[in-house]
Amino acid sequence: MNWLRPLAAGGCRVPFGGQHLAPSCARRAFAAHPQNQVAEGVVKLQQPKAQPRTDEGKKNFILKTPKGTRDYSPKQMAIRERVFNTIISCFKRHGAEVIDTPVFELKETLMGKYGEDSKLIYDLKDQGGELLSLRYDLTVPFARYLAMNKITNIKRYHIAKVYRRDNPAMTRGRYREFYQCDFDIAGHFDPMIPDAECLKIVHEILSMLQLGDFLIKVNDRRILNGVFAVCGIPDSLFHSTCSTVDKLNKATWEDVKNEMVGEKGLSPEAADRIGEYVRLHAGGLGLIEQLVQDPKLSQNKLAREGLGDMKLLFEYLTLFGIADKISFDLSLARGLDYYTGVIYEAVVLQPQNAHREEPANMGSVAGGGRYDELVGMFDPKGRKVPCVGVSIGIERLFSIMEQEVEASKEKIRTTETQVLVATPQKNFLDVKLKLISELWDSGIKAEMLYKKNPKLLNQLQYCEDTGIPLVAIVGEQELKDGVVKLRVVATREEVDVRRENLIEEIKRRTCQP
Repeated sequence: MNWLRPLAAGGCRVPFGGQHLAPSCARRAFAAHPQNQVAEGVVKLQQPKAQPRTDEGKKNFILKTPKGTRDYSPKQMAIRERVFNTIISCFKRHGAEVIDTPVFELKETLMGKYGEDSKLIYDLKDQGGELLSLRYDLTVPFARYLAMNKITNIKRYHIAKVYRRDNPAMTRGRYREFYQCDFDIAGHFDPMIPDAECLKIVHEILSMLQLGDFLIKVNDRRILNGVFAVCGIPDSLFHSTCSTVDKLNKATWEDVKNEMVGEKGLSPEAADRIGEYVRLHAGGLGLIEQLVQDPKLSQNKLAREGLGDMKLLFEYLTLFGIADKISFDLSLARGLDYYTGVIYEAVVLQPQNAHREEPANMGSVAGGGRYDELVGMFDPKGRKVPCVGVSIGIERLFSIMEQEVEASKEKIRTTETQVLVATPQKNFLDVKLKLISELWDSGIKAEMLYKKNPKLLNQLQYCEDTGIPLVAIVGEQELKDGVVKLRVVATREEVDVRRENLIEEIKRRTCQP
């Protein structure tokens, strides 16, 4: 009864009596009959031949990345990785944990948190009954995460891509898809201590990256709102006025004033009064004392609170030894609606670099502030979790570093390979494979050329081109003597190393622990 086995294996079960076949089995049975095969062949011959497909749209297709995005070459990624490692090491040094959140959120989660910038949010097509948007930043998802998980105390960092339907300026590091590197402290703490640490982190990162001179501007939303109040601006216009003031770092005062009057509905007199304050900048404790003595501003409760905390902040920054890089600037507004207290922004000034002839003009490279009410917006009972944080603008930092590398002609290694396994002999592939396997198993970063019998000169040239510092050469004599010839590529020095000591010697010469 062997003929039953194909039925069992093929899955075409026939009811008792063989009256009914499954559709797929029926088609196979039809095709298997010789007469049916002939008929099917005739039909195929009678059908018109398929014409070669011409895709008219393909002729007009332009191969490119979407607007506001870019690819990164191995060399560019090596530079980016250097920046990322510097930032992450700083975050970890300050005791931060790491989290991650979805790249898209419920649209309702994001809306109403970014002021005028809400129009830059990317909405996704309805899929499965949920209205979704790509995240605009990492702060609002973090607040949602805290509220959803009932977390009231955490120091975290988060590095991920965000998306903004902005007008890109690629040469200045402004993209539609870009990374943010965020550090935030959530919880109830004494005033200005976490805020001062965030500013210290910005100072450390910009100093370690050695981009040149920089300045960190600070202000306080309470002071700014106090200014608006004493200038006669209604509460309902505070947020929109703040968004306009935020443009002072890119536009002239006249342009900002015209927007206040023409678009926001402020009177020219009120705009002029605001101008008297927001054009006070580049100050420290002296400017704080000047505002404390201001007869109008000193009568505003919010402004008094903000000025008191700003004075305390500068005392802590002095103790940290970074006050000389901090400027109290009343024109700093940061247009996002969720800020409630101290705000700050870092800019890279003209680097002291002979390679560059023109200023970088990259805008802000870091920014952040205090947002004490954002978590409460997501909590069902409105419970607040005070938060303060900073976001490092990785793309702008990378753009500056990329320009520096290009100008200096610095050679960037794109791999971390420590040694190339090479041989001058033919038919030594098995020897190379055994040796490189030993190196890999011992944690050594090693490569070899993917040819059975490559020329030794080509192998050495590969090391020169890629920056591999060492070559482990094994030939007939080395194999017989139980050694490996270790060549230093930079100096061309060669030394015989016992096979059992090779791994230790490579680690010693490449400073690997």
